Amino acid sequence: MAQDAMPLTTATPPRDPITCHVLDQVTGRPAPHVAVSLTLIKPLGPSAPATAFTNADGRIASWDMKEGPSLAEIFANLAEHDGGKMVWSLKFDTGAYFGQDNTFFPEVEVRFAVDGAGGHYHVPLLLGPYSYTTYRGS
Repeated sequence: MAQDAMPLTTATPPRDPITCHVLDQVTGRPAPHVAVSLTLIKPLGPSAPATAFTNADGRIASWDMKEGPSLAEIFANLAEHDGGKMVWSLKFDTGAYFGQDNTFFPEVEVRFAVDGAGGHYHVPLLLGPYSYTTYRGS
């Protein structure tokens, strides 16, 4: 390797403080292309929603913030207020994924509370056309 040459590295993009994962319980596989919105409910909300689609592995690691600060900036700014306590909403467009007539739940909303003290919050959704389960992941 020449002295001036730099080794190639593959940088993993940083993940946002809130991520999610959708698994299809019928197929036992990740659920790709599910539209999801993320909204801050408290203390300042509701905010304009951030949006994303699950990738081929059913995951969302970063959000499209249409306006305003990034998710990391929101967490940093609110960490000083009320101990950083926040309530967020994730809305999953399950009707578009299964087809409006093929699911009992055309939309699944999951609200959850965080303390915002530099943590990471992962919310998996195990999804079927007639049921769903969620939990705090790692």
